Amino acid sequence: MPKVSSVIVPYATYLRVYEPLAAFPEPERTHWTRYARRPDRPSCQDELRRSLADLLPTPPVAVPVHESGEAFVAEMDGVLHICPWRTRLRGWQALAELGEELPRTVLEAVLPEVVRAQAAKDYERWREHNPDARPWIRTATWQVPLNWFVLFTDEERVYEKGTGESAPVLRYRTPMVQARRRTARGLRTLKEAMDEGPLIDGLLDVGRWLEEFHPRSLVELDYGGLVHTLPAGHLEGDHSAADVAEGIEALRVGDGAAAGEAYGRLVERWRAVRDRRSAN
Repeated sequence: MPKVSSVIVPYATYLRVYEPLAAFPEPERTHWTRYARRPDRPSCQDELRRSLADLLPTPPVAVPVHESGEAFVAEMDGVLHICPWRTRLRGWQALAELGEELPRTVLEAVLPEVVRAQAAKDYERWREHNPDARPWIRTATWQVPLNWFVLFTDEERVYEKGTGESAPVLRYRTPMVQARRRTARGLRTLKEAMDEGPLIDGLLDVGRWLEEFHPRSLVELDYGGLVHTLPAGHLEGDHSAADVAEGIEALRVGDGAAAGEAYGRLVERWRAVRDRRSAN
């Protein structure tokens, strides 16, 4: 049997915000400064494995008892940026959404109602003392929401094929000011082209979330474990951010045919992922 540390947990993608150290008050700033020097910082797969491991006991642990002191670290132009995991807060928020994603029988098997009810009460008490708390990480399963791609350009795309010892990587990273500007431009174009829709709603939600962070932050879209569900060669040819940008620009100039072609490429590209999700 392989060690737990060697098992890749697939399906999850991430939208992360990395804030500069100056954005954190003391003593948290000192904690992250020391943390960034660690040579053994965990990966996103380690984060997901720990969350899944909490579901194994009986009864399962729906939300971690203590908040995580871990984070992702990025450096740009000599400035350290920190993206705290905040797994406890994200666990509470994800738990509230499970009822919409899973059939009741499955939900009961994974997390009995008594466990969910206790977690909801704990969250309510916690929110009374932390009304302004927000996560630095958003997670999606079996997809990358289209509104996430609006924040990036194809030039910011990083793709690494991976080797026998390392997994492939596909991610985008951009300064916060660019992400906010593209969000605003995308919303303006979409609202002029259509009355409403899930893309507009999702982009509005992401835009409000981005406003919560330091203006010199970094924003990252990471395909995470989803790279393990995609066919060979799929990742190398995946330029979804470019297709979304092309579609929005076509809407802006009133070229419905070009917008439809860009959307068609997106639908075709992600069909394989939808098929895998349905099979599971």
